[in-house]
Amino acid sequence: MASDEPFRTEVVAQFDEPWAMDFDDATGTMFITEKKGTIRFRRPDGTIGQVSGAPKVDYGGQGGLGDIVFGPTPGSLAEGRTVYLSWAEAGNGDTRGAAVGRANLVCKTGDACALEDLKVIWRQQPKVTGRGHYSHRIAFSPDGQYLFIASGERQKMQPAQDTSNTLGTIVRLDLDGNPAQGNPMAGKPSPTDQIWSYGHRNILGLAFDETGRLWDLEHGPRGGDELNLVEPGKNYGWPLVSNGVHYDGEPIADHSTRPDLAAPAISWDPVIAPGDFIFYSGDDFAEWRGEAVIAAMKPAGIVRVAIDGTSAREVARYPTEHRIREIEQGPDGAIWLLEDGKESGASRLLKLVPNRP
Repeated sequence: MASDEPFRTEVVAQFDEPWAMDFDDATGTMFITEKKGTIRFRRPDGTIGQVSGAPKVDYGGQGGLGDIVFGPTPGSLAEGRTVYLSWAEAGNGDTRGAAVGRANLVCKTGDACALEDLKVIWRQQPKVTGRGHYSHRIAFSPDGQYLFIASGERQKMQPAQDTSNTLGTIVRLDLDGNPAQGNPMAGKPSPTDQIWSYGHRNILGLAFDETGRLWDLEHGPRGGDELNLVEPGKNYGWPLVSNGVHYDGEPIADHSTRPDLAAPAISWDPVIAPGDFIFYSGDDFAEWRGEAVIAAMKPAGIVRVAIDGTSAREVARYPTEHRIREIEQGPDGAIWLLEDGKESGASRLLKLVPNRP
């Protein structure tokens, strides 16, 4: 474990319960979602503004506005770029579920940006009661052909083993939100034909490594947070197995008892309560290249994980003042963090500045 931090944190801005961010590489402008339903942007010169046209969200618990990811098609903000968003959407009665929409993001002036033609292209099925475990992280395949969405099991557990719904799954779609050809259950009725993998709990990180493999980062129960190499058609075991226990102390069979189910590359007990993660590829921290760099909320910090084939190992951990919800690599290789939550002084945008001799 590292004892001396190779960086210092620079406080850049303050937000209101930020959840996710992404960059327009051409301009270096970052776009940040806030859970209550606001999208803000920050330009490299420090200008901060609000994006109009955000969707109406069901705010509460873990729900609200979620991920923001630019689509794989290049474009300019002045003319409009395709962007994908996720959020918690109200249903009938006391139900809700995750939704993903696609819009055109246009910034016609330096201080005004807007979402145009926002359209919902995917919904978690079914909508259920409660306000937890939406997951709704978004990732695109390296070839830009497919959209992957993490769909949490909404704290209902058993639906993660039922492939007639999309709770507790990762789905693979085309860029319009249709089930992708070649999915593992492509011949089955909708929504089963969307499923890429299942048996997941609450996925809060979804990313491709430098070799094009998909990984997820998910919360376990009391113990048992997991980093998984995600492969098509595999069952990742929840709630049949976990390397943790239920919150009431009831045991859960360990992954080792079910070799027929996919086991994590690494798991944590005590937990790290992960936010998002990246596979780092920049120059600021050259020794981190190829590693998973994880935003952690409990204990608050950053966790570095080295990938060894299909397994993984923790190599360093750096504590932070507040819980870290989001981590992103900027177009110049810099690492940016968003703090989590409502605690006093939190919810800041931070930049990691290398400590060099």
